[in-house]
Amino acid sequence: MARYRGSLCRLCRSEGLKLFLKGDRCYSDKCAFERRGYAPGEHGQSRRKRTDYGVQLREKQKLKRMYGLLERQFRGYFEKADKKQGVTGTNLLIFLERRLDNMVYRLGLSNSRNEARQLIKHDHFMINGKKVNIPSYLVTVGDQIQVREKSRKVSRILEAVDTVARRGIPQWLELDKDNFTGTVKRFPSREEMTMPIQEQLVVELYSK
Repeated sequence: MARYRGSLCRLCRSEGLKLFLKGDRCYSDKCAFERRGYAPGEHGQSRRKRTDYGVQLREKQKLKRMYGLLERQFRGYFEKADKKQGVTGTNLLIFLERRLDNMVYRLGLSNSRNEARQLIKHDHFMINGKKVNIPSYLVTVGDQIQVREKSRKVSRILEAVDTVARRGIPQWLELDKDNFTGTVKRFPSREEMTMPIQEQLVVELYSK
């Protein structure tokens, strides 16, 4: 499967927003966005007026990069959200939040979504007692996400759990740090998803 292999810090600078793609580094003074908060490239510091289409496109790119998705997969989530009853933009965000790699990150069992994907693919997690190694797996309410017994000494997982207080755990999730187990209590409301995203712009872009 194709994936982005370039600089993650460059993506944050391109979008003019901290996307927290490099885990604990994003909270330190080593963060490239904090040191150079302008777009990369020769003309990065120049101001360019964007068209309506350009604004919508940047919002879509921002959301894709935040969750680490490529176009085909992202478009698939949009089509599911559009068919589902309710507000399409909110449905889209909930589908993205339900991904297993995102849930592992939200629970503080990894320092970033990229790291969560790698850990999941290497068989470190179970859902309701069964091994799951698919990062795009969609969790449901009541699911228990657990680090496998033999994986509880993996340094990256231990480091993430030690620093979980810095990010905090969303109210719709519950973490038992002693047992390396997280529970999905419910799906979030739009007000609880605090990322600076205007999802309606994405809906307008795809609706053209």
